[in-house]
Amino acid sequence: MPMEQALPSTHPAADITALSSAELIGLVRSQAQTIEALSQRLAALTHQLEWFKRQMFGAKSERLRVLENAQQLALGEILAPPQEPAPRKERMVSAHKRRERQNDAAAVGEAESVPFFDETRVPIETIHVPHPDVAAGLHEDQYEVIGEKVSYRLAQRPGSYVVLKYLRPLIKRRDTQTISAAAAPQGVIEGSRADVSFLAGLLVDKFAWHLPLYRQHQRLVDAGITVSRPWLTQLTQAAVGLLEPIYDAQFDSIRQSRVKVMDETPIKAGRSEHGKMKTAYFWPVYGEHDEVCFPWFPSREGANIYRALGADPAAGSVLLSDGYAAYASYAKKIGIIHAQCWAHSRRELFEAEAADPEGAREGLRLIGALYDIEAQIRDQRLTGEAKRLHRLTHSKPHVDAFFAWVDRRLQRHGLAPATPFIRALNYVHERRAGLQVFLTDPDVPIDTNHLERALRPIPLGRKNWNFCWTELGAKHVGIVQSLIVTCRLHTIDVYTYLVDVLQRVGQHPAARVAELTPRLWKQHFAPAPLRSALHDLAA
Repeated sequence: MPMEQALPSTHPAADITALSSAELIGLVRSQAQTIEALSQRLAALTHQLEWFKRQMFGAKSERLRVLENAQQLALGEILAPPQEPAPRKERMVSAHKRRERQNDAAAVGEAESVPFFDETRVPIETIHVPHPDVAAGLHEDQYEVIGEKVSYRLAQRPGSYVVLKYLRPLIKRRDTQTISAAAAPQGVIEGSRADVSFLAGLLVDKFAWHLPLYRQHQRLVDAGITVSRPWLTQLTQAAVGLLEPIYDAQFDSIRQSRVKVMDETPIKAGRSEHGKMKTAYFWPVYGEHDEVCFPWFPSREGANIYRALGADPAAGSVLLSDGYAAYASYAKKIGIIHAQCWAHSRRELFEAEAADPEGAREGLRLIGALYDIEAQIRDQRLTGEAKRLHRLTHSKPHVDAFFAWVDRRLQRHGLAPATPFIRALNYVHERRAGLQVFLTDPDVPIDTNHLERALRPIPLGRKNWNFCWTELGAKHVGIVQSLIVTCRLHTIDVYTYLVDVLQRVGQHPAARVAELTPRLWKQHFAPAPLRSALHDLAA
């Protein structure tokens, strides 16, 4: 068969000419749909790439006026292709013997005269404990000092370790020939060498400054103090156990707040399988009295909101949150008002700026006007009715203009495929009612930024300790961080607060434990807090 006769069955142009008009129209539509799908895919990938480049190299601020860095490297200019690692050298090592493990005197109760530190390197402060009979008026000729008993307790000044050396005279009464000595001072944890100042410093270093216990143990060893690593873990658990009733009382106070703010942040806690950790969540809750609690739950399911906040809210309650649907569902079922966060709406537009720079910047400008008005309210220190009227007078026209602009842009979009910018517009459009709550309720903030600032210790901690080995450890993180963050919100020195309440909680009436929460502690006990014996020596 000649080659020219085989051409129509294999050449594309010949196939197209053989199609009918209807078939051509169908083919064109099919190709148009394919092109449209590929265009959407390209736009989505371009948006993701721009976001990734901004996270890696660019400024992450959501402010409207962000200066572009002309010297910024492109993605491909810094991420070089991975190189094959050089082969590692191997060497033979001889077998060795290990010494038997010795008991740590600091971990097995109070050994009266067994030093657990290098006396040439560790500062020692000596405290003389008077004999109770002598203090009661026993005359010098009625007794003689025949020796003394020594006990040691590890203490800490902020930034340094000190050993408190208690000297207790051992006396023999001439009239009765009885031998006695003053009892060793009772510590916060019975039978422990740790002074309350050391416990407070241990918690502050671990939770406020994110210094893991193994690093603190290394620092102790370098300072000439020989204690076991598990001992620090046991001290931490015992101290957190003393603080837990205070945390519970603070959480009860937050639940009674009319306006509450809630969010969630992930944490790795507990092993799921070999080499992998479970993903759990803190659900921080911010109350109207500037109190924060970090309850821990093993998942992100909406039922955790019920477990945290309960089903009996205060009258006229408002829950302010981000756009997670579980919060709206909870508010609807419980019958409370659900307010939405403007910062999250602004973030949606900010993330869509690469897809539609002009439209996104217009939306950011409109939202920025609301934040300018909030700054005026703070500067004028408006509260209550004055704050509500100011928002209605100045903020409401901008809110109306913003949503009118959103409606116009969505109408212009019509049935065209959604882009990141259109999805951002739909996000704010669907949450219009919740975004307007702050206009009529002066106690409702415009956003959840104050809560996000308060929960910063959690992501900061993740960069240091990466995960919690157990679920109990995650719960302990939440308890201590709740008290530390609340102390800072009320300008309370965390170290002073912990030294006081760790001593006070064991003798304070359980029915009044709420007085030991940072907010009420500042009113009742801050003027004359309980101190460690170390403080008296320093004074």
